[in-house]
Amino acid sequence: MQVSVAHHPPNTAVLVLRGSLDIDTAPALKANLNRLVERPSPRVVVDVSGLDFCDSMGVGVLVTASGRATERGGWVRLASPSGFLRRLFDTLGLTDYLALFPDVAAALKE
Repeated sequence: MQVSVAHHPPNTAVLVLRGSLDIDTAPALKANLNRLVERPSPRVVVDVSGLDFCDSMGVGVLVTASGRATERGGWVRLASPSGFLRRLFDTLGLTDYLALFPDVAAALKE
């Protein structure tokens, strides 16, 4: 999995994921997200348009980061989920917990 981060004002980061998010790559995502959600009022958009696979470990990292951001007065939003990811989050009952947006621009809007 490839991870890149771009910073946008005000205090917002866009994390772009490419490849497979699974038990082998989840620790790298966790490290990146932990660093971002430790800021005061963290605002993180995770662009998942480039993910071709996501297992339970990856979902767990996203859910945990979202909870930590909320505790610190911020948020984590997912942008551009594929049909597979939308169905996965629906099946797991996470669509009320994780904010899904059609693209990065929509996720960046208040």
